[in-house]
Amino acid sequence: MKSMPRTFAAAALLAFACAVFAGRQAPDPVIGTWKLNVAQSSGAVPKSETRTYSAVADGTKLTYTRLGADGQESTVQTTYKPDGKDYPVSGSSAYDTLSAKRIDSHTTEATLKRGGKIVSTTTRSVSKDGKTLTLVNKPSGDQGTSVTSTLVYDRQ
Repeated sequence: MKSMPRTFAAAALLAFACAVFAGRQAPDPVIGTWKLNVAQSSGAVPKSETRTYSAVADGTKLTYTRLGADGQESTVQTTYKPDGKDYPVSGSSAYDTLSAKRIDSHTTEATLKRGGKIVSTTTRSVSKDGKTLTLVNKPSGDQGTSVTSTLVYDRQ
């Protein structure tokens, strides 16, 4: 009977460890810096773009600097979690909030809104080898364009 408390303690410790590890998600493979590969991209493609995703206490911080096809440079920033809630975006004239949800370990879908209206949906996928990021952006029909863009990035 002396081993009963030890067995109970070991079982409780094991249950606690399982609960802790079950609550953690694998690190997002998008974390890092990505440079647009213009030659492999299609649709509405900017002249250049560099994206940096960072893991922060509040979720994922995204900062990107883009030189548009029109020659305009912009820097866009947001911090978000893949929980389906709207998060503010600064620096974009096209959208002011982003909501994201994780599809699988390498894929996230984001809904971009301006003034509460959906302007586009973007599916972000990181290749299994972690070297390529692909964004497929589908504008909503209300935006005057129905051109789907596929932007391909190389990890830096």
